[in-house]
Amino acid sequence: MSNKQSLLQSYKMGNLELPNRVVMAPLTRSRASNDENKPTEELHLQYYKERASAGLIITEGSQVSKQAVGYINTAGIHSQAQVEAWKKVTNAVHEANGRIFIQLWHVGRMSHPDFHNGELPVSASALNPNSQAFTPQGFKDTVAPREMTIEDIKTTVQDFKNAAKNAVEAGFDGVEIHSSNGYLFHQFFSNCSNHRTDEYGGSIENKTKLLFEVLDAVKQVIPENKIGVRLNPSLHNLFGITLDEETIPTFDYIVEKLNCYDLAYLHLSEPFTDVTEVPFAEPEIAKHYRPIYNGTLMINGGFDQEKGNKVLEEGNADLVAFGKLFISNPDLVERFEQDVPMDEWDSDTFYSGGPEGYTDYKVKTEREPVLL
Repeated sequence: MSNKQSLLQSYKMGNLELPNRVVMAPLTRSRASNDENKPTEELHLQYYKERASAGLIITEGSQVSKQAVGYINTAGIHSQAQVEAWKKVTNAVHEANGRIFIQLWHVGRMSHPDFHNGELPVSASALNPNSQAFTPQGFKDTVAPREMTIEDIKTTVQDFKNAAKNAVEAGFDGVEIHSSNGYLFHQFFSNCSNHRTDEYGGSIENKTKLLFEVLDAVKQVIPENKIGVRLNPSLHNLFGITLDEETIPTFDYIVEKLNCYDLAYLHLSEPFTDVTEVPFAEPEIAKHYRPIYNGTLMINGGFDQEKGNKVLEEGNADLVAFGKLFISNPDLVERFEQDVPMDEWDSDTFYSGGPEGYTDYKVKTEREPVLL
């Protein structure tokens, strides 16, 4: 394909000039296998630097506190050791002329007592997602969490603010707030997980209040145009979330209110499963939200080169995020440009630890050499 394809056109996002519209989606990889849950020079630095030709990299979800963790070996952004380790990663990406945001993460009830010295994880309400958590001893059934107190909520808002401040210190170009995929914010948004009767439950305005409190706190330490927000409106029967008649109106409200912020982008996911026959679902997320959202719209969910170009050409998104394709094709942008076939990913090594299935996928195109 020619260099004129939509995915390879430049784009101005906030204060950043993106050389293309190919975004590396956040991918949990469970490679921070050390006591401090920090990224490593041996793995993370090489992994991200090899993919620096992306218009933008969004890192794996990084927990904002010890309480926010819910998967083994995930790199956090709440300690000084983590900040120092992430600095080496951002420096490497910038040396390779890349741009990198960090995804700020709190899993809420999608955690397990094994991560919290036997204490319960926290959530909007004490409702078990009836899912599984990836613990050091393997997958275990989730439990009913502890309902967050108002003080817990205030602490969490501060945790996100501190994490964003740490991200600035670590050299990131911006942050993405992970308010998606059944994690903490999504648990507040959804009737299936939020039965609160106080100011954080009941009405749509109340259920979405935490997200906007976090946004208002985070923008005190990093400019709004360096903040992204991720949402998954039609998530259904995954991660403990089920759709109902209030789901899409809730996300419509969120997206309309986000127009009041000068964000870097809104990152939306197309449905993870077929929801065409599911009552109350919106099967075409980009088409639905493009007329509602005024800023930069990023879309992900099963896109390949052809579908990515098409959604851009149709005007339903400005940027396209690729996940699995970026795992096995570190030179994804160059492959799009040079029409080089894609390598298949190995799902068995997604979370296996070590270099296999992480840094051993090969560059197969002509590109500027990446010094590691």
